[in-house]
Amino acid sequence: MKKLFLALGSNLGDREEHLQHAADRIAEAGVHLLRASSTYETKPMYLTGQPMFLNLVLEGETGAFPRMLLKRLKTIEREMGRRQTVQNGPRIIDIDILFFGRFIVHTPELLIPHPKLPERRFVLEPLAELVPEWRHPVTKRTMRELLAQLPEGGVRKVEFVVQLERQKSIGERPL
Repeated sequence: MKKLFLALGSNLGDREEHLQHAADRIAEAGVHLLRASSTYETKPMYLTGQPMFLNLVLEGETGAFPRMLLKRLKTIEREMGRRQTVQNGPRIIDIDILFFGRFIVHTPELLIPHPKLPERRFVLEPLAELVPEWRHPVTKRTMRELLAQLPEGGVRKVEFVVQLERQKSIGERPL
C-alpha cells in the first residue's frame, strides 16, 4: 500500500455534495481514505471570471499503480459530469494526484508530484494542515515551507467537512 494525497475541487452546482460524492467514489475505487483536510473556499487562480472553488485534500492508501489510479480518478470525474471546455475553467469536480508515496512519475499523461503544487495556496494550505513536515520529493521542502513562500489571501476555511465514515457503509472494492 502506498500513501497518497489527492486534491479535490469544485466550483459548479452543489460544491459540497460534489466533494462528498467524489470522496465516496474514490473510496469505492479502492483508495482507503485515512484523513480529509478542512475545506477551503478559494478564488479561481488562472481564469478569474468564474465562481469560487471549494478545495480540500484527502490522504489515503492504495495498492494501485499511479497510472491505474489516474484512469479511475478520470472515470470518476467524467461520470460525475466533468466536461473539459476551457482550460482552468469552471468544473463540477477536479481530482488531482499530488503525491504518490515518495515516487516521482513523469509520463505524457501523468506528472507526480503535481507540477503546479508549489504555486497553489489552495492545495498547500490543506496539505500543510494534514502533513506540515511532509517533504516534496523534488524540492526537498516541507509543505509548511512551501506554503510560507506564497502570498497570503485568496483562501478561507469553511464549515463543510467531508465524511470519510460513509465509505464503511458504501463498502470498499479492492483494486
